[in-house]
Amino acid sequence: MVAAPVLEELRDVCQPQTKLASRNGEHWAGRLYMRRISLRFTRQLVRTPVTPDQLTWTMVVCGTASGAALLIPGLTGPVLAVVLMQLFLLFDCVDGEVARWKGQNSAAGIYVDRLGAYLADAALMVGAGFHAARSGFGGWVSLGLATALGVVLLKASTDLVDVARARRGLAVADDESTRPRSQGVATVRRLAAAFKIHRVTNGIEASLLLLAAAIGDTVTGGADVTRWALIALATITWVMVPAHLLSILSSSRLR
Repeated sequence: MVAAPVLEELRDVCQPQTKLASRNGEHWAGRLYMRRISLRFTRQLVRTPVTPDQLTWTMVVCGTASGAALLIPGLTGPVLAVVLMQLFLLFDCVDGEVARWKGQNSAAGIYVDRLGAYLADAALMVGAGFHAARSGFGGWVSLGLATALGVVLLKASTDLVDVARARRGLAVADDESTRPRSQGVATVRRLAAAFKIHRVTNGIEASLLLLAAAIGDTVTGGADVTRWALIALATITWVMVPAHLLSILSSSRLR
């Protein structure tokens, strides 16, 4: 078998600082701990015939399964959802690292990666609705579906910037272009960034919030904590949808 590459050499190729330093290029959990873990998996995987696309599809399965895990009642479902969402993040790191090392980047891989991000976050919100309902369907499932729709709109509004720029023959927008031209919008955006409440709409953060809520339910003997958590997720998501759209339109991203 081919010898495993040296970690430092692997890091230089697979974890370029230009990506890690980008404001939108790396999840905080990746910078905090997952990139340290993923590199060790990547070190072994680059010695095998496993392709980046296979790893990306594994990521998709883990992400969507995290939402399905919330169908399991009690603490088991939320705990499993957190584990699966962490595996989602791991494979999200590993697939790109393997692709860079093997030189196997592809448009299909990028497409499936983005699709996986949509499916994972949406599935988690739908699963939260079922977990809040405990049995049957009812309004809680509908609220979970509405939250999932909002999360998809948030992601789509960001990705459509790249689509619009590509169709106009423009380069990919850089971090500087995301700054709103309006001083008022810029101030509101800075305040939102300072509190970082918007992060709970992401699957990693939402799964941890739902686990904390499930622990609260265990203590109180009901489902009220999870239901309030879902209400909070729905509210934040749907406040962010128009706010994010305004932020995009008031910046230079579409110019």
